[in-house]
Amino acid sequence: MISRQHRFRGYSSLKYVYKNGTIVRGPLFAVKAIENPKRGSYRLAVVVSRKVNKSAVARNRIRRRLYEAVRQLEADILRPYDIVLTVFHSSVLEEPAQSLAAQVKKQLSEAGVLAKRVR
Repeated sequence: MISRQHRFRGYSSLKYVYKNGTIVRGPLFAVKAIENPKRGSYRLAVVVSRKVNKSAVARNRIRRRLYEAVRQLEADILRPYDIVLTVFHSSVLEEPAQSLAAQVKKQLSEAGVLAKRVR
């Protein structure tokens, strides 16, 4: 789970990301992100609708899995971004952790959130 300083509070900040953010859509979820210079670090929200899964337990498990995938990439997020992951497929529950982490990394890179590593 990510720390409290990296979580959204309030709906108005989410509205700003939805209105102005850039979107990268994948097979399981979409990433919407925008840089926020007013903050010191990134903020993340995972949105899972009841249409995805009726069970609150399953929706919370999806949310926790995605929070953990982003937490592992925390060192690569160098600038303060507001990030919203919108899940639209319930197969995130059965997806292997490594595959899910790779998908998150790919979409965050495409959105320009992750720093480019020089080898």
